[in-house]
Amino acid sequence: MKFLIATGILSAACAVSGFVPVTPSFGVSNTVGKSSVSSPSRSFIARGRMEMTATADSTAVKQVPHGGTLVNLMLESDEEKAAAIAKADVTLQATPRQLCDLELLMNGGFSPLTGFMDEATYDNVVDNMELPDGLLFSIPVVFDTDDEDLKPGMTALIKDGDRDIATIEFTDKYTPDKPKECLKVYGTSEIEHPGSLMVATERGKYYMGGKVTGLNLPIRDFPCKTPAEVRAELPAGDVVAFQCRNPVHRAHYELFTRALDAENVEDDGVVLVHPTCGPTQADDIPGTVRYKTYEVLKKETDNEKVFWEYLPYSMHMAGPREAIQHMMIRKNYGCTHFIIGRDMAGSKSSVTGEDFYGAYEAQDLAKELSERLGVKTVPSLNLVYTEEEGYVTADDASEKGLTQKKLSGTKFRQMLRGGEDIPEWFAFKSVVEVLRENQ
Repeated sequence: MKFLIATGILSAACAVSGFVPVTPSFGVSNTVGKSSVSSPSRSFIARGRMEMTATADSTAVKQVPHGGTLVNLMLESDEEKAAAIAKADVTLQATPRQLCDLELLMNGGFSPLTGFMDEATYDNVVDNMELPDGLLFSIPVVFDTDDEDLKPGMTALIKDGDRDIATIEFTDKYTPDKPKECLKVYGTSEIEHPGSLMVATERGKYYMGGKVTGLNLPIRDFPCKTPAEVRAELPAGDVVAFQCRNPVHRAHYELFTRALDAENVEDDGVVLVHPTCGPTQADDIPGTVRYKTYEVLKKETDNEKVFWEYLPYSMHMAGPREAIQHMMIRKNYGCTHFIIGRDMAGSKSSVTGEDFYGAYEAQDLAKELSERLGVKTVPSLNLVYTEEEGYVTADDASEKGLTQKKLSGTKFRQMLRGGEDIPEWFAFKSVVEVLRENQ
């Protein structure tokens, strides 16, 4: 991903956000440990409160929600919604990223959170990758603003256009240490990382903590079922989650279907393909187009062992920490296993083109925290296509001396734009057609 930012613009952005780049440093040892921060007075974490509900369907699957309770912050009746709206002091429009975070707070995808993180919770997640009670949580969930008039004690009505989405009862307002946040979460505070760039140039100067009350889920071009709805449709056995933010090609399909053969997956296991369709890197294919590719592929493959759902999540490209965040979210959706890909949620420097994370850093951290998180890992196979045997592991291809066929992503995009035939061993014909129609 290439960000061409003039020095003057960058300096101005850093000045506005209070952001000064810090020397890169990333290590698991700096992010995993017991909290040294005492619990805040109003930490928005489910503790059996009235607004926390879990349906029978949500507990029918094998996996328990993160923290033990599946959060549901949605009001049901028009009277309840009207009363909540009447308490609002101010009306705000949500950004696309805020809208994703709100939806996952309201529907329980971020269980056990019941609102945006206050300063003590934010600090603990940044420093220790934990909530104040010691429960794993790897990336802070914050409400950002530049509004000097927003104060603790106020209630905001959050809208998406004309649609009422939620109210937030603000409890505190703080100025985050953004360089430290980026250094801990992304492993670097250099602006050439897309996550650091987002924190520095997109997020407001202040973060605010507050309790969320859900009014209406956003209306999207792609359907995003709640964790309770997904759980109600999954079988009671092992569920292997596959996270992606790109169209699924042949190698991906082979990878997640073969994951069911892993030694730690039961015979009756199924795969949940759960792509993120929210904001991501600037040069990624738009979520609406990706959704269309998944739908045609679902129809083409028609595999009863593969379930397809969509996640309204905003990507951070945070590598190892984001792998943990994805595992936690899929746990709330009922998944028992998670496929960890090579350099999962990784990104490259927009200046040097070098990877920010090692190829197996995400896998290593996921394995280390798997038992504590309650989600088993399934490392992704390194598959290659061969003329003689189709898709096999790279090791098998090497040992047998098989003839490998390769097609780079760059070459694929060139062929796509040029109208050339794409080999079907590389990409599904239905997916290629959608991509060509939406270039």
